[in-house]
Amino acid sequence: QVQLVESGGGSVQAGGSLKLSCAASGWTGNRHCVGWYRQAPGKEREGVASIYTGGGDGSTTYADAVKGRFTISLANDKKTVYLQMNQLEPEDTATYYCATVPRSCVPLRYKHYFDVWGQGTQVTVSS
Repeated sequence: QVQLVESGGGSVQAGGSLKLSCAASGWTGNRHCVGWYRQAPGKEREGVASIYTGGGDGSTTYADAVKGRFTISLANDKKTVYLQMNQLEPEDTATYYCATVPRSCVPLRYKHYFDVWGQGTQVTVSS
């Protein structure tokens, strides 16, 4: 049974940084898409970034809102995915979730493509 556990959320001031972790267990094989999504109160869950673990360089995708500020990466153990968030803005405040599916990645807007989700970690950015 695949499980995902997010960590690393917290409260920071605008312009600050946080690094989120998504630890996976129960994976079989090494070809998975992992996505980071976020949901603010009263808003729909939106894609932030994704990475394919089966590619040699870990193919990545970013939402326009975070390009140049966030970086998704795969740890050397191939079981943890990070989301480094720099230059945080109040608009980044949300609960952040990671999700996975044992296939290649698709555009971030297809959030229902993922079949396992973590419990989420809260990120709060104050101005």
